[in-house]
Amino acid sequence: MSKFKKNKSGDLPAISTASLPDIVFMLLFFFMVATVMRDDEMKIDNNLPSANQVEKLEDKNKLVNIYIGKPSAAYQQQFGSSDVVQLGDKIASVKEVFNYVNTKRSDMPEDIQNEMMVSLKVDEDSKVGVLTDVKQELRKANALKISYTTKQGDPMRNVR
Repeated sequence: MSKFKKNKSGDLPAISTASLPDIVFMLLFFFMVATVMRDDEMKIDNNLPSANQVEKLEDKNKLVNIYIGKPSAAYQQQFGSSDVVQLGDKIASVKEVFNYVNTKRSDMPEDIQNEMMVSLKVDEDSKVGVLTDVKQELRKANALKISYTTKQGDPMRNVR
């Protein structure tokens, strides 16, 4: 009589799930770190003009975005159909540009505050008056480095 019996049924042992929570949390942490969230929710129609001599900016940490255009269909009843300014996620008046730019500048690390650049994303059908008012507010805020964001293409192709 033997003390050890051999299992001759041939069944596979159960798979251990002890490390499964560790794997799940590692994947969760990876996707939380690797995912880039969209910065601003667009509340305006922003069809950028085309340009053939486009230069890509390297450091987007120094950039402050200001959008100018007509409110999208969902917001036209609230804001009308004339050109408006979007600062971050909200539609604001031109007078709020000064405070917005200074707040963004103070949120930046001190060593790059003087390198801050304002990126104007202006709809191609916008009127120049709102853009001029925004540029006046940027002068008051001493934000003198301005770039105009465009899309790559031939500007003469869309001439009306």
